[in-house]
Amino acid sequence: MGNPKAFLSIHRQEAGYRPVHDRIHDFGEVEQTLNAHLRREQASRCMDCGVPFCHWACPLGNKPPEWNDALYKGEWLLAYQLLTATNPFPEFTGRVCPALCEKACVLNLVEHEPTTNREDECAIIEAAFREGYIQPQTPERNGMKVAVVGAGPAGLAAADRLNKRGFSVTVFEKDEAAGGLLRYGIPNFKLNKAVIDRRIRMMEAEGIEFRYNEELRMKDEESPIGIPATEKTAPADSSSFILHSSFNAVVIATGTPTARDLDIPGRHLKGVHFALELLAQQNRVLAGMEFSPEERITAKGKDVLVIGGGDTGSDCIGTAHRQGCRSVTQIEIMPRPVEGHSDPQNPWPNFPRTLKTTSSHEEGCTRRWNINTLEFLGKEGKVTGVKVQEIEWKPNPEGGRPLMVAKGKPEIIKADLVLLAMGFLKPDHPSYPENVFVCGDAANGASLVVRAMASGMEAARKVEHYLCGRHNNLDDNHDITI
Repeated sequence: MGNPKAFLSIHRQEAGYRPVHDRIHDFGEVEQTLNAHLRREQASRCMDCGVPFCHWACPLGNKPPEWNDALYKGEWLLAYQLLTATNPFPEFTGRVCPALCEKACVLNLVEHEPTTNREDECAIIEAAFREGYIQPQTPERNGMKVAVVGAGPAGLAAADRLNKRGFSVTVFEKDEAAGGLLRYGIPNFKLNKAVIDRRIRMMEAEGIEFRYNEELRMKDEESPIGIPATEKTAPADSSSFILHSSFNAVVIATGTPTARDLDIPGRHLKGVHFALELLAQQNRVLAGMEFSPEERITAKGKDVLVIGGGDTGSDCIGTAHRQGCRSVTQIEIMPRPVEGHSDPQNPWPNFPRTLKTTSSHEEGCTRRWNINTLEFLGKEGKVTGVKVQEIEWKPNPEGGRPLMVAKGKPEIIKADLVLLAMGFLKPDHPSYPENVFVCGDAANGASLVVRAMASGMEAARKVEHYLCGRHNNLDDNHDITI
């Protein structure tokens, strides 16, 4: 601990966002950066606590006191080595993680000014790329092959660890590029896709093979695993092969592809879309893909209603502004979160469920809570508004989930574009052969990028343990094919 009194004299300083009037006209990253001097000052605020709750809160087990100390001392290479000992992709978490470690920071409890761990780790990894600390490392191969199905954060983390442990890794991805929700769900203004491309090039240089537009199926079943249920499933062709018998082990990291729907009257109207339909298409447009006017989903000149109060809904708000919307309203069926730093229901060091205002909200948005959606209204097949009703939640006398009670009269919110951002359904899986491992959102349901990465690394450890000295003949039940 280089400066034990820094937290007493140096206040938390965040890099902040680009001005609203500037950023809403492009999809460049909204977050700015501090210079090296200020970044080292921020790192000096870490108190190297005797019981560092930041370790406990981080799903990856990151050790902020160690790499913050190295950063404060200007030892950037050591900081990079300490950071990547637990985190394979700090350039991702440094941009999109909600920083569970910061909420568990002792300085957050005492002063509500936690150490800027997320920004610090992003600064460290960017310096490592800039200074050339990161170079391809090709490990000695152990002769065993592992297939990873899904190139999202969980699949990438599993592939990276397995490759570094000497396994020959092939990653199968149903989309045209790697990243999963990092690429197709998170807007460029939060995570520039060049950051993902840079990491994929490094992984390829280290020997990982990526195969795109490859779709996972269960043999003799109609529904595929890893694509939305609404997509038409193409039949397996003669090039298909049995994954679990072609590789020593298989890791399934296909995420949660099925969005939660809203089965109410008017759902068929044109202009009602899942959030990811908008977000994924916009990211593809920025990557150079073209869509016909009929296919294009755009908020330009429209009144937009976002149903769902989470991060995906926030991403829709920011995207709608950049597309030139007339207005944006966001509604949430749950009550308004408490304001401030502390949450009585989730006291420190747990992550507080407090009101969150994102960069997208700052750009302009009407936000409402305790609103239930009743019906989509339309004219000539196109959505024109949504009938909603204010509700309140009352305790259930029988226990369990509170009861939703209507309050007041229904009203209509004008909308030309409605985006459903209500989360995703946890996928069901059949019985797999014993050399198949499921991780990330595919195993646990939709969660954070950092948790998906942690799950992917844990799956890689299980694969390594399973394959260490074991070569079993497996039956052909529930064969997995590509």
